[in-house]
Amino acid sequence: MFQGPFRDSILKRAQARGLVRIAVHNLRDFASGRHRITDERPYGGGAGMVLKAEPVYQALRALGARPTVRAVGRARLQAVRPSPWCVYLSPQGRILTQATAERLTTQRWLILLCGHYEGLDERMLAFVDEELSIGDYVLTGGELPAMVLADAVARLLPGVVKEPASVAQDSFRGGLRLDYPQYTRPENWRGVKVPNVLLSGHHAQIARWRQATALLATRDKRPDLLERQPMTPQERRLLQGVSLR
Repeated sequence: MFQGPFRDSILKRAQARGLVRIAVHNLRDFASGRHRITDERPYGGGAGMVLKAEPVYQALRALGARPTVRAVGRARLQAVRPSPWCVYLSPQGRILTQATAERLTTQRWLILLCGHYEGLDERMLAFVDEELSIGDYVLTGGELPAMVLADAVARLLPGVVKEPASVAQDSFRGGLRLDYPQYTRPENWRGVKVPNVLLSGHHAQIARWRQATALLATRDKRPDLLERQPMTPQERRLLQGVSLR
C-alpha cells in the first residue's frame, strides 16, 4: 500500500536527497509460528479481529520504542526525545491538524503505528506517545492515515518542498485560515478573467487582496474555523476595504 505515495513525486525526491528516510515494517515479520499470525479474536466476544500484543511489542522494541506515560497535551510533547516518538493512527485519536504536523517536525524519529481490524491490544498503548486520527470516520486500517501524516510532516522539513514560500503560505499555517485563490495563464480563460489587482504589479495591494480573499474563503467554506478563531477588527476592516475583483 505504501509503494505509490512514498516512491513518487516530492517524497521520492526528498528521500533520494537524504532529507527524510521512510521505512515500512511488516508486523508479520515480528510474529512467531508457522503462519506468523498477527491478529486474534477479542476477549468478551464481538465482531472482527484485534492485533495481538506480542508482534506489536516485538516490532516497537526493535525500532527503539519504550513504555511511556501518555501525556497528550503536556509540555513534554514539545521536547525532542532521543528515542522515537510513537504515533498510533486510529479513529479514537485527536484530529490531525497543521499545528500538529508542525510540532511533529521537532521529533528526530517517528514511529507510525497503524491500527487495523478492530484496533490493537489495549496493553500496547503503553508504548504510544500520541494517538491521532485524520477525521471522524472509520477506514479499514491505519495505513492511509499514516501516509497522510508522513506527507504532512515531511513536506514541512527544510528543502523538501522546492519553494519554501509555498509552505509558508499554506492553508492553516500560523492560524485557522484558508489560503487565498490562485490563478495562472491565460489571463482570460473562456471569458473569465484574472482579477485586475493580480495584474497590477502593486505588491502591497496584491498582499491585501490575498489576505482579504483568504478570509472570504474561510468565511464561505469553513465558517467553523471562524467560530474557533473569530476575525479580528483589523481583518473585518480589511474585508470591507478591499475590492475582491
